[in-house]
Amino acid sequence: MLMWAAVISVGISVYIVTSLMFQEEDEYKAQEKLEDGAGTDKSSLAKHGIILQYSRPFFRRYITPVVSSMKSKRKIKERYKRKLAGAGLTNNLTPEDFFSFKLFLIVGFPIVFLGVRTFLEETWPMSYIPIIAICGFFYPDIWIKGKIENRQKEVMRNMPFSVDMLALSVEAGLDFIAAMTKVVEKARDSALTEEFEILLKEIKIGATRAEALRNMAWRIDLIPISSFCATLIAADSVGASIGPILKSLSEEIRQKRSSEVEKAGATAATKILFPMLFLIVPAVFIVVATPIILESIAG
Repeated sequence: MLMWAAVISVGISVYIVTSLMFQEEDEYKAQEKLEDGAGTDKSSLAKHGIILQYSRPFFRRYITPVVSSMKSKRKIKERYKRKLAGAGLTNNLTPEDFFSFKLFLIVGFPIVFLGVRTFLEETWPMSYIPIIAICGFFYPDIWIKGKIENRQKEVMRNMPFSVDMLALSVEAGLDFIAAMTKVVEKARDSALTEEFEILLKEIKIGATRAEALRNMAWRIDLIPISSFCATLIAADSVGASIGPILKSLSEEIRQKRSSEVEKAGATAATKILFPMLFLIVPAVFIVVATPIILESIAG
């Protein structure tokens, strides 16, 4: 009786585990189909780095469901939602996915370390593994910080041309939405045109112009963009014409960009000072002094 009871218990356990696995698999496939229907471009992951591209299927399949069931899920959303929006990764990752990415790399980096160590037949100490695991946990934070900074620079680089085109379109008789649509069509693809597309989508689904502009300023998180959005919101609230306002904003943004370029050029001489002292000057000294030293030794 005990043997049959054990066999039946094992069979029931296998059945439950198998059914749960198939249920999770069906839910995962349904989620993938929903993402495909929403227009999520998986090939766009390639431009975000091979680490995210090849690790995303694993942590989304096995770690994200666990993170989504955690009690601190709300804190995770509040912490990483703005970072993902600022990096332009909202369509590729959720806050739960990003935290799962961090947890996955705690194991992923040591596995890569062991694989490289075995392949190269090196004798690197195994005590490096905890340090590499810690680096894996903090790597996504450093990576997304760089993505945000690069995206902000790209926005500011394309801002003067886009605002000029927006001002010309408004002065030609188009309303704000039609003018912004024209900018998206004519301007080259960039982070700024992506933000304009998001703004237009939000307005089309029912958000007011002020709400959409506030959301854009929240995502980009730059003082010039916040000033641009605040000025448009104020002009819209009083019913003023935005054509002259856009022209003045374009001149202001262009002047700020020119001053930033001049500032970067002024600091270039200071930045090159240390490489000159530690790399170029010693090399010149060796080239000049070596013949003199050799002649003094020979003489």
